[in-house]
Amino acid sequence: MTEFITRTIDDLTAWLFETIVQPAMYSLGLMDWADDAVDWIQFGLFGVFSILVVYVVCRPLEAWRPVEPVTDRGAIRTDIVYTLLTRLGLLPLVAFVLLNSLSAWWAGAVADSGFVPPTLENLIPGLRDHPVIAFAVYVVILDFGEYWRHRMQHQLGWWWALHSIHHAQRQMTFWTDDRNHILDEVLAALWFGLIALAIGVPPGQFPLLVLVMRLAESLSHANVRLSFGRFGERLVVSPRFHRLHHGILSTADHGKNYAVLLPIWDWMFGTADFRRDVFPRTGDPDAPEALATGGWLRQQFVGLKRMAGAIAGRPGS
Repeated sequence: MTEFITRTIDDLTAWLFETIVQPAMYSLGLMDWADDAVDWIQFGLFGVFSILVVYVVCRPLEAWRPVEPVTDRGAIRTDIVYTLLTRLGLLPLVAFVLLNSLSAWWAGAVADSGFVPPTLENLIPGLRDHPVIAFAVYVVILDFGEYWRHRMQHQLGWWWALHSIHHAQRQMTFWTDDRNHILDEVLAALWFGLIALAIGVPPGQFPLLVLVMRLAESLSHANVRLSFGRFGERLVVSPRFHRLHHGILSTADHGKNYAVLLPIWDWMFGTADFRRDVFPRTGDPDAPEALATGGWLRQQFVGLKRMAGAIAGRPGS
């Protein structure tokens, strides 16, 4: 699966570069940037692919059995803007530059020190011969890290000021997954990337890991009346499980159901709510109206202002 996705994106990247981008760069005298252009095309194509996968999976489910009717299409359009900017626009560029720089720094530091950092495959050599099992282990470890990042987003005042943009949405759909402050997204990308580097995730498996986590998060935000049953709800986060997290009584430091993919973390650390057939209204009643109904730029500005207020000891400013 990984090889098929990688090969397809590589072929499309080569075609786009040779047919469109390279001739334009040559005529403009920009060929010194050719390698960077190839990397950026590949990064952008992966963003397009991830959006298509999420749409094909989630949109039919929302049409099949919605929790609530669509009453505010403007709020959903704002979330679509978030998705396009997050996966195709400014944020991928920022994350790409930061993570590439971080990776280069890490490789240089390791080479200079002569220290070989332990990776999972070094600690457990048998994983080298079982890539599917290794992939599952990477997912579990990264998901554990995502659980704690999510809890800190709710428990640290300055971080909640940013993350509250995500919770202010009253018309939640699968697009809502990407409704985050850009600074919050950068922090999340660095967190995820650092853990991946620390455990030695192979570069070839990293895109598929990102795709699996994004699909799980988008599905969990979908406007669909869907649970996975008494047993399944304890194995994988469902739209019902995560909707309880977005319920109007589950915000800030009073949250439940923080897990991204595996509810076992909520069960282990006492933050699970496994009530069935409960699909509450969503939104943060304490959030400024701008975070619920404002446009992307307005929400980014208000988020920064609230973060500054929280750091200065003026929460809610």
